[in-house]
Order: sequence, then structure tokens, then C-alpha cells
Amino acid sequence: MKSALAKAQMDLDREKDLFEHGAVPQKEVLNAQAVTVQAQAGVEQAQAAMEQARRRLQILGVGTAAFGQRVTIHAPISGKVLEMSVANGEFRNDLSAPLMTIADLSSIWVTSDVPETAIRFIKLGEPVKIDLAAYPGDVFRGRVALIGDRVDPQTRTVKVRAELANPDGRLKPEMFGNIQLAEQTERRPTVPTAAIIASDGKTLVWRESRQGVFEKVAITTGAQIGDRVAVLDGLKPTDRVVVDGVMLLAAR
Repeated sequence: MKSALAKAQMDLDREKDLFEHGAVPQKEVLNAQAVTVQAQAGVEQAQAAMEQARRRLQILGVGTAAFGQRVTIHAPISGKVLEMSVANGEFRNDLSAPLMTIADLSSIWVTSDVPETAIRFIKLGEPVKIDLAAYPGDVFRGRVALIGDRVDPQTRTVKVRAELANPDGRLKPEMFGNIQLAEQTERRPTVPTAAIIASDGKTLVWRESRQGVFEKVAITTGAQIGDRVAVLDGLKPTDRVVVDGVMLLAAR
């Protein structure tokens, strides 16, 4: 650009001299002046681009006088590199593509799928116990940090997230395990699923009121474990209920 400016200035000086001696018309001088102005603007643009490039190098910690320097990249957080998507010598010009994934694993999230029938028992901040397939016999403890706002229409479950400390780094992303409430445990009567019937929007069982005499009783059910369902209200632990042939009694 500087060479182009120097040539344009020389052409302008020549055109002025020729004009003064009546050898060329004035429009030639004006054309040469326009070319000179454009060349000057090109020099200024080139200088601005060079300064911008120099500042970008300074931001990256690279000097302008040496080749093959090491570049220090500062991550926005402290943590461990979980994934590298770039190789030595690779050129990248997509500024939106990640080069690496960094995570702070000093504390982790454990996400579980809680059946919608049991979500009412979950409270924010309550302690939970977690056992992982990677560490059989070990129990990890955390607290409920988030309860999802929607029910998955396919699995009929709600996402619940617990947070727990990971000072020694034993817990890794994508590990599999089970989570349960640590303190909200109590003894409840249970009945087989075959003993329960649904009628008029109610959950019912046939309870033996006296020998050989049965009556329908509305109950409130809790979580199901295997083929048995917890009864939260409506039965006492000593009550006897019909567990076989329930539909025969219902048809009477």
C-alpha cells in the first residue's frame, strides 16, 4: 500500500508539472489526485489491520518477533479436561467450535428419574443416599438440589437432581447407580398388587371385618416395590385383606 501511495504521488507530481506547462488538461491532475487519496486511504486501512492483528497476538500472549512460540490459553474456569477435539498442527477457523471440554468435578450432580406417584415425598434440601455400580458397598451422601417441573409422558417420571461433594475425584460423569432418601424412611403396611381394585376413581381393597365377612375399604397407596404396594392410609398392620379372587367378591 505504501508503494502504491508513492507511485500515485509521483504520478500526481508529474501531472501537475505537465499541466503547468500546458501539456495536459486539468482533469488529468484531478484524476491523479483522486488516485492519490485512494492510495492514502489504503495505507491507513492496512495500518489499522496490522495493529488489530498485533493486538490479537498480544491477547494470545504471542510476540511478533519469534516463530513457533508456545501459546498459553486461559480457561474461564478451573477443572479437568474431559474431552479434546483438536490435534497438534490442526488449523481451525471456526470460532464457535469448541477445542476442549473442561469441567469442575469438585462437586457433581446426580440425576434420577422418580416415579410421579412418589414425587410428593421429595423435598428440596433433604439428604439422599447414593450407591454406584462402580463402587459396590460404598454409600455417598448428598442433598436434593432441584426437582423437575414436568412429567416425562413416556416413563411417567420426574427428574430429580442431587448435589454431592467429590473432593477425591472418585465420581465420574455418566456413572450409573441408585438414589434413595436418607432420612424419610418408616414402616408401612403393604399389600400385593393383586389385592387392589379401582372403582369410581378410588383405590379399594377387601378387608376382613370378621371371620368370613369382607368389606370394601378405600386406601391411599404409596410407592410400589416389586409386586407389593405401600399403604399410607386406610389399613392397619394387623388387618387381613383378600389377595386372591378379588374380582369374584366384586361381582357379588
